[in-house]
Amino acid sequence: MARIISTLFVLISSAVLFTQAAPAADAPLELIPDAPSRHVVVRGDTLWDLSKLYLKDPFRWPELWGFNKEQIKNPHWIYPGQVLVLDTINGRPRLSIEGGGSGGVPTVKLEPQVRITDQTQEIPAIPQQVIEPFLSQPLVVEEDALETAPRIVATENDNVICAQGDLVYVDREMSGPPRLWQVYRPGKAMKDPATGEVIGYEAVLLGTAKVVKQGIVASANKKGVPGTVRILTARQDIGKDDRLIVAPRLQIVNYTLHKPNGNVNSRVVSIYGDNEAGGNYSIIAITGGKKSGIEVGHVLALSRTGQEITDRYRGAKYDFALPNERYGLLYVFRTFEKVSYGLVMQASQSVMVGDTVETP
Repeated sequence: MARIISTLFVLISSAVLFTQAAPAADAPLELIPDAPSRHVVVRGDTLWDLSKLYLKDPFRWPELWGFNKEQIKNPHWIYPGQVLVLDTINGRPRLSIEGGGSGGVPTVKLEPQVRITDQTQEIPAIPQQVIEPFLSQPLVVEEDALETAPRIVATENDNVICAQGDLVYVDREMSGPPRLWQVYRPGKAMKDPATGEVIGYEAVLLGTAKVVKQGIVASANKKGVPGTVRILTARQDIGKDDRLIVAPRLQIVNYTLHKPNGNVNSRVVSIYGDNEAGGNYSIIAITGGKKSGIEVGHVLALSRTGQEITDRYRGAKYDFALPNERYGLLYVFRTFEKVSYGLVMQASQSVMVGDTVETP
């Protein structure tokens, strides 16, 4: 039996289709020149690769499959060895799997043949190895979460630096079921380039830990006792004032390439690794997240923000705002309340902090 689970941890996992209706098309689907009528899926293909093989706008992939709101609830998994067939239905291009159909679209029956398919692993939406390290760690911590996170207030033997196996003490009783915790250090503030508002803090992952002894809540006539935590792994030195967050559970999240239903007006906040500029396959953070409707699987346009200029021959009365110039596409793979992270899938220019991110 085909296993319909792919491992793209999100906080971890998968790579095919997201349960959302395809956005209404505002223009006819445009195929690229010489789009193949048949394509054999091979190991290493991604949904992004396939969409670029057929479409000028990869984010319109669900339309090429003919998904509607009901059908996308039971999406098509695509495996190595399957054959994609391009056809025309009522004047519109449609893609389906040979012998299987997609989105309710019939396929042309070809001559009988035996084909071996690898149905143990669906193809991913984007290259998994690029984003896996970013799916299971706290990339950003919002201000309210920072205030409520357990904090290390003391260390065993008053050590300045703690490592694997050491005990630390946190300012909470740490009651509840056994959990794996991640130890992190709040990094630099992430500010909206347009407003200057602090929308979160970068989180530097230091290691993992587990509670070995619960503490006691302070009362009117009794001092509290901090929770005792043992460091399991240490990627960096750990010490006082570092914070803890519950490690995310392994869960399955399916997503495909899709355009947002509404208008997104966001900005690039940072480029991972403190880089000044990014390019293809760079990880970048943008303003806006779950709170503003940005979702995993959204494909967004990267644009150089148009400058405001004055016609020097006519004076300030003739100010102009140059249009934003689109130069690339971004795939959102992780969202927080006010911040989202994405992978730059294509860019003809360097990605810079402050660039515009919008609905393509």
